[in-house]
Order: sequence, then C-alpha cells, then structure tokens
Amino acid sequence: MKSKLILITIFITFLFNHNLNAQTQAAVSAESLAKQLANPVANLISVPFQNNFDFNVGPLEGFKYTLNVQPVIPISIGDNWNMISRTIAPIISQSDVTAKGESEFGLGDIVQSLFFSPKEVKNGLVWGVGPVFLLPTAKDDALGIDKWAIGPNALLLKLQGQWTYGALVNHMWSYAGSGHNDVNATFFQPFATYATPKGASYTIASENTQDWDNDIFGGFVTVLYAHVLKVKSQMVQLGAGPKFYYGNNPFNPTWGIRANVILLFPKKPKTN
Repeated sequence: MKSKLILITIFITFLFNHNLNAQTQAAVSAESLAKQLANPVANLISVPFQNNFDFNVGPLEGFKYTLNVQPVIPISIGDNWNMISRTIAPIISQSDVTAKGESEFGLGDIVQSLFFSPKEVKNGLVWGVGPVFLLPTAKDDALGIDKWAIGPNALLLKLQGQWTYGALVNHMWSYAGSGHNDVNATFFQPFATYATPKGASYTIASENTQDWDNDIFGGFVTVLYAHVLKVKSQMVQLGAGPKFYYGNNPFNPTWGIRANVILLFPKKPKTN
C-alpha cells in the first residue's frame, strides 16, 4: 500500500508541476477551454485520460486502478445540429478484489454514448439526447459482465457566467450476451463547475448507479481542481481530486483519487 501511495504522489506532483511556466502562454484561450470542458456536448474535440485510484475495494479491501480513455468528438450534421460521440474505454488493474492474492488486468466493457445537440444556445441552456450502448469488450470475466446493453441518454446544463451546472442521466437494459447478470441500471451524474479567467476550474460532481433488479445503489462524490495550460504546442487540462464513496454496493471502495490528463484540440478561428 505504501508503494502505491508513493506512485500516486509522484504522479500528481508531475501533473501540477510539469511545464507550469506554459500557463501564461495559454491564458488567452484557457478560460474559454475550461468552460467548454465543463460542457460534455461542447463543440470541442478532447481526449481525456482519466486515472482512478480506488482503495479498500469490497470485502477484501483490495486496490483497483482504472484508466478511462474517453475521446469526445463533435460532428456537425447540418446547420443546426451537432452529434457528439463520447467513448469510455476502461483499462483496469486490480488486486485482492475477487479473491485474496488474485489480480486481474485488461480492457473492461466499453460504454459508447451519442448526443444530438442543437448548435444554438438559448438563455444559457444546453441539452443533448441520444442512445448509450454497453459493449462486452472485457476478456476477463472479473473485468466485465459479458452483456450487450442499450438505452436512452440525456444531458441538460446551464451556462451562467463563470458557472456551468447540470446533470447527465442514462438507463441501460441488456438484450444479449452470456453473462449471468442482466443489466437494468440507471446512471445519474449531477455536476457544477466554476471556471476562472486564468483557465483554472473547480468542480463538484457525483456519479451514481442504481441496479434495479438487485436493489443495489452505489456512488461517490468528488471535488476536482483543474487547470488549462500549454505544453509546447499542445493544449492540455490537468486536474485531480479525492473521491468519497457511499451506498450499499458491496464492492464499493472506501475512497479514491481521480487524476485527469485531457488533450484539447480547439477549432482554429476562421480568417477572411
């Protein structure tokens, strides 16, 4: 456990100290990018690498590390609408979770979301709707549920000055697959972000899942600090914060740390 904490400390120290002198170079567009990042359906290509370190997982008090690779790609589908593709591909490493002394590593199940969102923002309200899919891509039974699932996906948020707040919700039902457990689950994620003029942002959010068939609820709340900066020619947002778990899910961790590295690809302004 001590060695894991040392690695996490080194990683977070790297996040907040590597090339921080580049912050002033990115200041002109940093505030705009920070605000767009708070909006899951913004017209901005981003590639987040979300690192989750979770401690005291389940009855055996194991350890779990999940790297979520989450490319977000907006696609224009006419004068009035965007389609935003959001993929979550988890790479998982865990120990002492399924059995004492056992460890697993590999790709988990991929979640693919599509949002159809109007380009015009009225009164600061932004919304998007579309389908969400669960793909059974895990090769290890301990890292996935071997079920295909589908359902509706919706997002509503409000842009108000430096604040962005809203919620994302989806529900999935399984329709195929050889896994033993069917999927009938609702996911709900409220959030609020304050973006400063210098590209920093402060976010409070929670992620909650209700398994209706088994009457299991689990979730966590997190508080994140992030900053947009420029590393050579690449715009990046770095951020980190703690996670605190709740609910009756027997495999809930006690606490965790989330550290994000997000590559940003803003559109260049048009020139006449």
